[in-house]
Amino acid sequence: MSRALAVFHGRFGRATVYQLNRPFNIHAHREGHLIFHVGGRSACIDVNDGRYDLTEGSVVAVNPWEPHNFLPTDLDGGAVFFVLYVNPEWFAPDAPGADRLRFGRTQFARSPALDKQIRHAAALVCGAPSLNSLDGELRRLIDSCYDESWHQAETAPDLRANGSITDFRVRKCIKMMSESPGAEIELDTIARESGLSRPHFYRLFRTQTGVTPHLYLNTLMMEQALEALVESEVPIADIGFDLGFSSQSGFTRFFAANVGMAPTDYRRAAKVLRG
Repeated sequence: MSRALAVFHGRFGRATVYQLNRPFNIHAHREGHLIFHVGGRSACIDVNDGRYDLTEGSVVAVNPWEPHNFLPTDLDGGAVFFVLYVNPEWFAPDAPGADRLRFGRTQFARSPALDKQIRHAAALVCGAPSLNSLDGELRRLIDSCYDESWHQAETAPDLRANGSITDFRVRKCIKMMSESPGAEIELDTIARESGLSRPHFYRLFRTQTGVTPHLYLNTLMMEQALEALVESEVPIADIGFDLGFSSQSGFTRFFAANVGMAPTDYRRAAKVLRG
């Protein structure tokens, strides 16, 4: 069974150290994130239309809203991965177009210096240091990976892209989903209320956002679930009911399929930097 060895929610975003031996559902995040293999067997990850090896010699970077899923190569032994989920506003905040977090490459090599920085940061997440100091250490690692991803990139950064959603009907759909994200939401109803047929709605939504409406809704639900788990003591069954699940087991299956482990395990491992 996959499990969380350590979880840290800070100002930069969140960090996790996972022991993973199960595949995920295809999912996406509003944040960009960085995936580091730090022990055990190698694995793979599908990002958009490409498949990338997760090994000790490389980093895999996933931009916001890029669909991806984790594919273990060993369902028994598993492996340990250190993952950073990076808030866009903390990523190159002084750069033009910084509201659009984007790495230079999906996969890039780990230099000896970067490898040392990765392993030091993972050890700190698993320990119990000053959370403010840990937040700063992880921010420095993010900056190093950002620079390295563009150093190894084949093209220069395009800072004109800002990820804007221009169609007012898609913005209306997102507003309706965001107001009360839950498993009971009928996407066909949202399409009708926005004046779109079902096929047009799905096609236009994916063109504007890069993901399907269902994937977008799942992302909103996961964000709400994660916040409730680490920011409150609300029982897990109640968190699931608030998200429209009829049973705790249904919510647990949804959470595990998107995070890789049970919500009880995630909450137990979490450390949170307040303020």
